[in-house]
Amino acid sequence: MHIRFLGHACFELSDGDTTVLVDPFLTGNPKASVAPGDLNPTTVLLTHGHADHIGDTVDIAKRAGAPVVAIVELANEIGGEGVDVFDPNIGGTVEFDWGWVRLVPAWHTAVSPSGTPHMPAGLVINFGGRTVYHLGDTALFSDLQLVRRRDEIDVALMCIGGHYTMDRHDAVHAAELIGAHTIIPCHYGTFPPIETDAQAFKADVEGSTSYESRAPEKVVILEPGETHAA
Repeated sequence: MHIRFLGHACFELSDGDTTVLVDPFLTGNPKASVAPGDLNPTTVLLTHGHADHIGDTVDIAKRAGAPVVAIVELANEIGGEGVDVFDPNIGGTVEFDWGWVRLVPAWHTAVSPSGTPHMPAGLVINFGGRTVYHLGDTALFSDLQLVRRRDEIDVALMCIGGHYTMDRHDAVHAAELIGAHTIIPCHYGTFPPIETDAQAFKADVEGSTSYESRAPEKVVILEPGETHAA
């Protein structure tokens, strides 16, 4: 399974001919590594409806004929635009031929493009024989540790930019709670308010001694367009 970072909080998971696209904010993203027309996903997953996450979802899903998974209020709105949707709530799991995705809490605010409030989510994704946890936009909160009680997390896709989400210092503690084998930082450097030092985050995580006899997590820093083999 390969994880390609497309910029900001957008990732493409691929395994053979199957691709899962998360939070496709590409148009208007100064760090986007691809154009919306370059992508042909099997499924699109959304953490929440802020513009820098929902992005090009509707256009991509319509063109590719891909269903979209989003929390129920957001899914209902997207479905009204002629897109096939799955509409779980927090704690709900949707199963596919390629695996499954479960929505878990994220501590943030969220509204749909029309202004409808909804809960943001993290996404626990089973794909290609691996479990990937995209935290979505979140602050540091203690319930992050509950995800690992059910699933061993192979890769965590983690916001570190601060201002709108937790910063790189809080993200170090989030890494300890989650216990993923590999962490790929995201949601930083796209705009001035979320500039941060990803290398310092990597050093702090990999140098931490607070891992309860576990091996420290490995941090993989990807530039937009780069791929990690998980």
